[in-house]
Formats: sequence, structure tokens, C-alpha cells
Amino acid sequence: MELYEAMRTTFACRDFTDDHLPDEVIYEMIENARFSPSGGNRQGNRVIIVRDMATRQRLSDLTVPVAKRYRAQMDAGESPWSAWIPTKLTPEQIEATSAPAMLTEPLIKSSVVLVVCVDLKVVAATDQYLDRVGVIGGASIYPFAWSLLLAARQNGFGGTITTLPIAHEPEIKTLLNIPEDHAVCAVMPFGRPVKQLTKLRRRPVEEIATRERFDGEMFTQS
Repeated sequence: MELYEAMRTTFACRDFTDDHLPDEVIYEMIENARFSPSGGNRQGNRVIIVRDMATRQRLSDLTVPVAKRYRAQMDAGESPWSAWIPTKLTPEQIEATSAPAMLTEPLIKSSVVLVVCVDLKVVAATDQYLDRVGVIGGASIYPFAWSLLLAARQNGFGGTITTLPIAHEPEIKTLLNIPEDHAVCAVMPFGRPVKQLTKLRRRPVEEIATRERFDGEMFTQS
């Protein structure tokens, strides 16, 4: 598959057929994704291949309370789990909201779940002293997760980067025996898409790119 086609048709897949995703394809996905960049080329990435249904059910269960808040905030017109704007909802309002199946069931109904972790000892988190939520460390692991999605697309499969269950990271670490010095970065269901999307809706370049400054001249096609 041509690179730009893969980039423009790799979508967040949450609806899967019953087709099996073989181990040899997963190996090929990881074999190629491992060439993704990381800070200082320290390669702190780790991935756990989870097929056991009881484990996947527990991961789904951990997603439920987090998904409830996500849905409640969406219904209230808020940006879910914003790191900048606090929610105005009460715990009672959140608890009374149903968790959307699309956020919990993929971990059960997919062919396999890949749990992506990173070794915190080798992550250069240069924003760790800033007065905001840290994001820089993700540069050393999310290219790997995105490469897994591209590799799945190449093989006719799909998946998505989910992070909701990571709100309960201590439980995930206990469940999967992940050491304390590693962070869970993505819980990724994979399988064959029920429908392969080919036209994705994204904001145009002119809305996301400017020259020289954040409030600079709009970047347009020459």
C-alpha cells in the first residue's frame, strides 16, 4: 500500500468482524513498528499481546467508570477529560450516566488487545517541571503505537489507541505484572474492520498551520 494512502485511511477502528488476527501478522506489525523513533533512540517501548478473555474483560471493566465521565461530559457540552478546563459535573451526575458500548466493548470483541508500555527510566520528559500535565514523554512511545496501526492497515486489519482504562493504571499494572518504572501508554484492540473507511474527516491544513507564530499568517498551498 502506498504510504499516503495508508496515512489517509488508517482510522480509529472499534467495530470488528470475527476474523482472527494471527500471531504471525502481529509479529510482522511489531517487527516493522519497532523502527519508529524514540527520544535518544533509547527504545523504551514494550508491548503485551493479550488474548485471554478474562484479562480483556477486566480491562473493559476498568474502562467503564472512565467512559461514564467521558459520555457525561460530552452530553454536557464539555471537552471530555480536559487537562485544562475542569468539569462542572458532580460525581453523582457522572455515575448516573451509562458507559457507551463503543468505548468498552472493543476490548472484548476485537481479535486481540495490545497493551503498549514505556520504560520511564529512559524517557526524556523535559516538561516535567512545568505547571501543566506532562505530554513530552509521549514522543518516545506514541510513534510506535501509530506505526502499529499503520502496519495493521497494511495487512487489512485495524485498531485504535485507547487510553481510558489507563486512568486505573495501578490495576492494569497488577493485572499484567507491569513493573513500577514502566507506564501504560495505550490499550489497543485490533481486528478486521467491519467496514474499512476510505474518506476520513479532518480539519484542513489552513485551520491548523500558521507561519512563524501561533497567531501568524495562515499557511496555504502555493
